[in-house]
Amino acid sequence: MKPAPHTGLALDFLGATECAAIAASRWIGKGNGKAADKAAVDAMRKVFNKIDFSGEIIIGEGAKDEAPELFVGEKLGTGRGAVVDIAVDPLECTDSVAYGRPNALAVIATGPRGSLYKAFDGYMEKIAVGPEARDVVDFDMPVKTLIKKVAHTLGKEVKEVTVAVLDRPRHKNLVQHIRQAGARVRLFTDGDVAMAIAPCLPESPIDILLGIGGSTEAVLAAAALRCLGGEILCRWKPSDERQRAELQKLGARDAKKVFSARDLARSEYVAFTATGVIDGPLADGVVLEGGSIITHSVVISLRPRMLRFIKTKHLLKA
Repeated sequence: MKPAPHTGLALDFLGATECAAIAASRWIGKGNGKAADKAAVDAMRKVFNKIDFSGEIIIGEGAKDEAPELFVGEKLGTGRGAVVDIAVDPLECTDSVAYGRPNALAVIATGPRGSLYKAFDGYMEKIAVGPEARDVVDFDMPVKTLIKKVAHTLGKEVKEVTVAVLDRPRHKNLVQHIRQAGARVRLFTDGDVAMAIAPCLPESPIDILLGIGGSTEAVLAAAALRCLGGEILCRWKPSDERQRAELQKLGARDAKKVFSARDLARSEYVAFTATGVIDGPLADGVVLEGGSIITHSVVISLRPRMLRFIKTKHLLKA
């Protein structure tokens, strides 16, 4: 099958995630997340504007008055070629880079104009699973029942199921319910994009992602999950007055809706590109090796159906 023009951009955008990851990696463990994020943003935007496409940021660094680059609504590319929506996180897990913790990525998700959900920066409750369990989960069932159903579809005992949960005080009761069900808990400090995708990867120990996390990360993960046949279910969980006001603007339908991966990434031509900054379940991190820098990336598309792992050696100048 011949890919749509915007699908082919997933490989073109590889240079953008690689440059962002390399730039951010120079700040690993230095305690300055803002500097790491700025370095990633600057590097990614520089590459974007050399690529032949006409893009608009749907999810980015914030509103125009909050972010000087890669802000929501910003136009990218040369203006020639495919017209696309873009969701970006130049540095997913800023704190992980600042303090040398795992799971950091540079991420881009794309689709045709109008295909990506315009989520404001807020919180959503999430369930993410791989292809085998996509039809057996929902928010109405107790955690114990959900885990039991997933275990059955995976051919596992409940005690063998691993549930990834963001390590936050708000998840104290959720963690207790998972443990009472007899399953394993994998707590992580940041990075629910990678952890939401992990149940789709055969070599990953993660079977389910549960809990409340960022709404923009949900859209990024949904693009990859569409391509891999997994599922993410989300519903809004505003945490303050600002988020409640933003949700009110969307209307009652969105406030009550349970979103699926197909709702967040609606096209058959969505694609996802990511490069590791620090090792995580989706990609290894940036490595400095003698006269070269090594990056590890993943490129995923739905049409054509593709999951490509790419290791690149960037040769430094002599």
